[in-house]
Parts: sequence; structure tokens; C-alpha cells
Amino acid sequence: MSITAAYLTVIIIWSTTPLAIQWSSAGVGYEFGVALRMVIGLSVLLLIVKLWRQPLPWDKHNLQIYLSGGLPLFIAMSMVYWSAQFIPSGWISVIFGLTPLFTSLFASLILGEKSFTTGKTIGMLLGLAGLAIVFQESLSFEQAAWWGVAGVSISSLVHSLSTVLLKKLNPTIPAISITTGSLIVATPLFVLNSLFHGLPQDIPTQSLSAIVYLAIMGSALGFPLYFYCLKKLHAQRVALITFITPVTALLLGNWLNHELISQQIWLGTACILAGLAIYEYGKYLPWKKGWVRWIRNPL
Repeated sequence: MSITAAYLTVIIIWSTTPLAIQWSSAGVGYEFGVALRMVIGLSVLLLIVKLWRQPLPWDKHNLQIYLSGGLPLFIAMSMVYWSAQFIPSGWISVIFGLTPLFTSLFASLILGEKSFTTGKTIGMLLGLAGLAIVFQESLSFEQAAWWGVAGVSISSLVHSLSTVLLKKLNPTIPAISITTGSLIVATPLFVLNSLFHGLPQDIPTQSLSAIVYLAIMGSALGFPLYFYCLKKLHAQRVALITFITPVTALLLGNWLNHELISQQIWLGTACILAGLAIYEYGKYLPWKKGWVRWIRNPL
């Protein structure tokens, strides 16, 4: 696959995932929806690993890697699916746009990375202000909406923490092996949680289609393609995906799910995206000498 096709595919997957999460839980419960997604996704990944003859070692170090990926995956995905009951799908992508900021914060605390310049600090504060605006809007949206905002925020924090922990462990195996090993750890937990809450008597066609889509596109294809983009492109170019998907997810939710987008949500989204822009490209801002270079070539 060409890098352009991979890049566009990741944007499409990330843009459609929040809405697919909501559809996959309709009529079956979020516990069953995420469990079946993981079972299918893991099955596909195991097949790919076998066909491509990718390594899947289970020594002590790699077991730590799988646990650092799998346990946070169970917590983060469970929180997202639970939260999707209370908020419009587009809000999920908007809040998850803060993930790069949270990741840098954990990297500074855990890895000792000295990455906080004045521009990055301003960007993080602006992003958090956007989150506060979304949270405030949730208080007037529906009675339980603020639970959804809080849940997705926690999910984003857990996902960011997992990313930093994996980086600290310095894995040497392929990304698809890390994803597969993490799902081997997480999938039994999803299945047990689903069994505890009971299985649905009937699975609507829309829910089943969304589950299969998430399993194949979101889990089995999305992660490897994202890592492929990171390998082939500059990190800042890959970071642009986080600027695009919140807007496209909001528009898709409005178009396909008839979700209302208030001015407050657009304002919060703008603050989060502006914060990300300052955080990623702050060194090229007008108060720096390189502002002309930033305008001509932002990447």
C-alpha cells in the first residue's frame, strides 16, 4: 500500500470509529459490542501474524510489553464504550485530540523528557481550556453527558500513559506483534466482562456491521497502518491526523446520526485544535524568527 493510501485510510478509520462505537453498542450493550470486536480483531491479527511469520515471543520482557499495552487497552476501551452512551459520537474524537498533550505530560514525568517550552505550555493550557468548554457544555446538554466527557478524558489519559510505558520498555518486535500480544492480554477481560453482564438475545444488523468494521478496520488494520505512517513520514506530518479527525468526526455524527453541534462545542474544538497547533508547531510561531519558514513550509 502506498503511504498516501495508508495516511488517508487512517484518517477515515479515526473519523468513523466514534460513530461506529455508538452503533456497535445499540441493542446489544457496550460490553458485548467491545468484546465481540476484540475477539474478531484478535482472530484476524493472529491469522496475519501466522501468514506473515511475524514473531510473537513470550519472554519476560515482551510479556511486560503486552501487559503494558493490554491492561490499559481494556480500561481505556471500556471507558470509551461506556461513555459513548451519554455523549454524541463526535465529542469522543474531539476529547481524544488531547492525547498528544497528555502523552507529552506523562513522558516528562516518567521518562524525564524536557519537552515543555513556553509554546508547548501555552498549547497544553489552551487544549485544556477547550476540554473545559466541552465539559461545561455537557452540563447543559443532558443530565449524564458530563459522565461521558469525564469517561473519555480518563480513557485518553490511560491511553497516553500506556504509550509512554511502552516507550520506556523500548520494544524491538514489530508493531503488529505488540498489538496482537496486547489483545491476547485484553480480550479475555472483555469477554469475562461481557459474560458477567449477560449476552444479547438478538444482534441488530447495524450493530453487527459496526462491530465487524471496528474489528477489521479499527483493530486489525488501523494500528499497523498508523505505525506504518509513523515509520515512513515525519512525526509532525502524522500529527496532522489529530487536527483533521475531530472535525470530520463531528460532521459525520451530524450527517449520519443527526447529532447537533452547538457553538460551544465548535469553540471547544477550536481551542483544542489551536492548542495542538501551538504545541506541535510553536517553534514556528510569529514571535520566533522562523515565522516566514512556518508559513511557507509548516512541516
